[in-house]
Amino acid sequence: MPHAIRIHEHGGPEVLRWEEVPTPAPGPGEALVRHAAVGLNYIDVYFRTGLYKPPGLPCVIGMEGAGTVEAVGPGVTEVAPGDRVAYASAPIGAYAELRTIKADRLVKLPDDIGFETAAAMMLQGMTAEYLLRRTYAVKPGQTILIHAAAGGVGLIMCQWAKQLGATVIGTVGSDAKAEIARAHGCDHPIVYTREDFVARVKEITEGRMLPVVYDSVGRETFLKSLDCLAPLGLLVSFGNASGAVPPFDIGLLAAKGSLFLTRPTLVTYTAKREDLVASAEALFAVVRSGAVKIEVNQRFALKDAAEAHRALEGRRTTGSTILLP
Repeated sequence: MPHAIRIHEHGGPEVLRWEEVPTPAPGPGEALVRHAAVGLNYIDVYFRTGLYKPPGLPCVIGMEGAGTVEAVGPGVTEVAPGDRVAYASAPIGAYAELRTIKADRLVKLPDDIGFETAAAMMLQGMTAEYLLRRTYAVKPGQTILIHAAAGGVGLIMCQWAKQLGATVIGTVGSDAKAEIARAHGCDHPIVYTREDFVARVKEITEGRMLPVVYDSVGRETFLKSLDCLAPLGLLVSFGNASGAVPPFDIGLLAAKGSLFLTRPTLVTYTAKREDLVASAEALFAVVRSGAVKIEVNQRFALKDAAEAHRALEGRRTTGSTILLP
């Protein structure tokens, strides 16, 4: 029987269990995928802890994977057995050797993009795509702020933003991470543990501040991120690594310069298949051009997912992390 990581209750990494599971069969519109690699993302932590609610317990978590189609159900036209595919989409279920998924959520991989690279980049890379090109279309000559600049999404965003012609400010947690971010397009890395990033943004921009801030950290950075914006600027809050942002008085947006705030998700931006395919193709193009390099800096066996979660939550990872079945 195949194996999967399942949770029977919410909690710490110790709730992740490596278990035998029945071999799934694809239903109408579904494909059966044998994973070659699975992506690790912070959203997996949210489902594990219960911040985000799964449809029921026990369940298999994970949003991203790459592998080969083994079988398809009735009515499938998007893929065929033998196709190399990848995905970064709901529903959860990627932490498994085999899984079924709606075929219209799969994209075919170009021959020159390997499974490990695909599993490391689909969720993070398509997130970078919609944030930089659609939530706020970054333009040449603009200066932007990216929090967690040495993380998986951060490294991709820094590189892609440079390709778009932006000047990139990024916050990181250490000098080592600052060097990693700098090597991937971050012009001004700020070690937030000892520097006031609002003051540094003001210094770097000579008081003009920023048109947009991309914030995946959440509670710890939210209010200060607002202070980094120029009037009419946009705060893009797309993650909660330090905890969920508490309720706040929306009058702050008026007081700080008629600011805009959005809380986007990849699920919404790729809900239509044509948007999913377009996002993936834009990602494939920028990676194949060499403008964005996908750094797979950590690899864990899938059965050791608990240790991978500990490393992620302990801020001991940089770039992308993958789980290998």
